[in-house]
Amino acid sequence: MPINITMPALSPTMEEGNLSKWLVKEGDKVSPGDVIAEIETDKATMEVEAVDEGTVAKLVVPAGTEGVKVNALIAVLAAEGEDASAAAKSGGDAAPAKAEASKAEAPKADGPKAEAPKPDAVASAPKAEAAPVANGHAAGERTFASPLARRIAKDAGVDLSAVTGTGPHGRVVKADIDAAIAGGAKAAPAAKAPAGAPAAAAPAVKAMSDDQVLKLFEQGSYDLVPHDNMRKTIARRLVEAKTTIPHFYLTLDCELDALLALRTQINAAAPVKKTEKGDAPAYKLSVNDMVIKAMALALKAVPDANASWTESAMVKHKHADVGVAVSIPGGLITPIIRHADEKTLSVISNEMKDLANRARSRKLKPEEYQGGTTAVSNLGMFGIKDFAAVINPPHATILAVGAGEERAVVKNGEIKIATVMSVTLSTDHRAVDGALGAELLVAFKRLIENPMGMLV
Repeated sequence: MPINITMPALSPTMEEGNLSKWLVKEGDKVSPGDVIAEIETDKATMEVEAVDEGTVAKLVVPAGTEGVKVNALIAVLAAEGEDASAAAKSGGDAAPAKAEASKAEAPKADGPKAEAPKPDAVASAPKAEAAPVANGHAAGERTFASPLARRIAKDAGVDLSAVTGTGPHGRVVKADIDAAIAGGAKAAPAAKAPAGAPAAAAPAVKAMSDDQVLKLFEQGSYDLVPHDNMRKTIARRLVEAKTTIPHFYLTLDCELDALLALRTQINAAAPVKKTEKGDAPAYKLSVNDMVIKAMALALKAVPDANASWTESAMVKHKHADVGVAVSIPGGLITPIIRHADEKTLSVISNEMKDLANRARSRKLKPEEYQGGTTAVSNLGMFGIKDFAAVINPPHATILAVGAGEERAVVKNGEIKIATVMSVTLSTDHRAVDGALGAELLVAFKRLIENPMGMLV
């Protein structure tokens, strides 16, 4: 019996992925554990392993195909002793088609069958006018669509009955809705309110459609660059974060002179190790490495702030897992330093370099960038003085780090020069209110200005 290989869900939030590359060809024999393909998700390119033994009978989805839905058929294996050509023809048939067909059947009435009309009654009855048909759907006929397509159409105000479905048996799928929105689809007709019913509330303000935006610019004055999966995911999560999380912001200035001096001493004391490129220090701390450690220890000092909000309970974390925003082509990703409160500065430094390098080549595993209890976003290397970062759910906090710069400060009534760094803590006010956030930020400042506390 043919073995169907489907698009795997490589993360809990994955809905579709790009089939970047096949590492096998039709006719190849594979065993469980063999790497057969590379799948590009919104955050990383991951290898997919075979779970069954057999011969590759058919590669259903070509390499380079984008937007392949989770659980969609991508290849067919012929089991041992089975003819590969026969498996290629029969693989993936029957069951899915039957399932779609059964959904498309009109529900049968439970009541008694209506009596057939008499011949003379039929002859005298006027002919009913044919119901108008739009895009393959007769007026009043149910439009079959996937749950995801229905939700997107509802959010965008698109009339499903006006959309031509390209899925099995004419079913409307997500790609059809996306195409309809891009083409300026008609809004869904408003339902008439019954007589005497109160007036409906004003509809929520919606974002401009693609057509409305493009009409503002002269034809030929721009290029259209389609969104990839990463950019779509970032956009969706940012909207979710800013519209569902009540952000609260706190800013402090931290003096860096003691930290910079300690960093210089630690780096100077680093042992030398042999590498392919010659001798190199075993580690080289950055200011950001010390910020990660300070944030983790601050969360341990103020454990009530090391939390995540859920509707039913507060999630109190036992460890400080610090995500660090890393810019990569087309967006950003937040690899996580697990148990950062327990790791030495040198371990954090080397681990961060490895995660950042693999993030830029999209080689991170989902467990390396999902979860975490807080995050750090550092734009100081660009000279940014201060900014406020958007919280990344399920975190309740994120620390925005600005540039360290020389400023005039007053000490004991005298003006002195100090290297100062501004940091802004964004908090989810449901989990970390103003006073608790202030306590956390003060603990962070104390560690930054007294960095020896990070070594004991």
